[in-house]
Amino acid sequence: MTQGLRVAIVGEGVFGLACALELAKSGAQVSVHDPKRPLEQNASRVAAGMIAPVSEALTDESARPHVDLLLAAGALWPAFAAENGLDLDRTGTLLLGDEARLAGLETALSALGRSSHRLGPSELPDFPLGFAAGLGALAIAEDWRIDSSALLSMAVVAEDLGVVFNTAPPDLQTIDRLVVATGWSPSSVKLAPELKVLSPIKGHILSLPYLDYTGPALRGPGAYAVPSDLGPLIGATMEVGRGEGTVDAAVARDFAARAAAVFPRLADRPWIAAAGVRAATPDGLPMVGESAADGVILATGARRNGWLLAPMVGRMVADVVLGHDPGPWAKRLDPRRFDA
Repeated sequence: MTQGLRVAIVGEGVFGLACALELAKSGAQVSVHDPKRPLEQNASRVAAGMIAPVSEALTDESARPHVDLLLAAGALWPAFAAENGLDLDRTGTLLLGDEARLAGLETALSALGRSSHRLGPSELPDFPLGFAAGLGALAIAEDWRIDSSALLSMAVVAEDLGVVFNTAPPDLQTIDRLVVATGWSPSSVKLAPELKVLSPIKGHILSLPYLDYTGPALRGPGAYAVPSDLGPLIGATMEVGRGEGTVDAAVARDFAARAAAVFPRLADRPWIAAAGVRAATPDGLPMVGESAADGVILATGARRNGWLLAPMVGRMVADVVLGHDPGPWAKRLDPRRFDA
């Protein structure tokens, strides 16, 4: 029975909040538990908010086999944003590169059955950090983004729906289901045995709050730039195996120097660094569904596609909790798929 079902969600990132919204709308009594409030401290907030299935498939080898799933997840975003009052940026994405890189991307696009159009150097948008000489772009209209400040809006909507937020852990004796939507933590295995396969990936991202940019997302070789409420964001590192969430000044400086090869005026500008830690599974897809632990449902391990996958994950978790068919992606995302 949905009405009155008591569900505790551990983790207040984008997965946790998407699950909370879907469950609350279904009539469940939902609480969200995270010791790291305020939300500015979590990995979903320290993110570019990419909803870019095509770009991910083109630029990340681990994502390419799952482009069908990523496209299906992206297609859920317009309705999810409208239902929850979120501002979805559908300006599109520009994949930057020289002639050789763009030609290779076009070949890969064709293999995926997707299309784009070329922009020459003179057609690139007015970006305050400039572009390296000789860069053109492929415009991907179906790759979008959402500002990570939407996390705060999602929490407000959830509260309006009756979701209760708490920095204390849930009392497992007073709930019917537990949803684990945390990031990487060495202590999380006690909640569900499947979490032992997760590994941490630390990411540094730079912000320039004194600059204005309102154009499309820009994804170059080795660095991207997006508009945000914090000014342009320049990202991001992928530091596999690092689980501490503090900024490493040397890593940030090294990344800024590399990013300046794409956006040259960055070399002369001050920036602010932030860092977040994401959880990753061996195949790069999250674990979504029932754990072997009784009454526990998992929604974790998104690697760098948490924002893209959030509406799909929220709906799947709600279906699992409520005893409904979780849909066509359940097998691919099954938390027990890594069992020996």
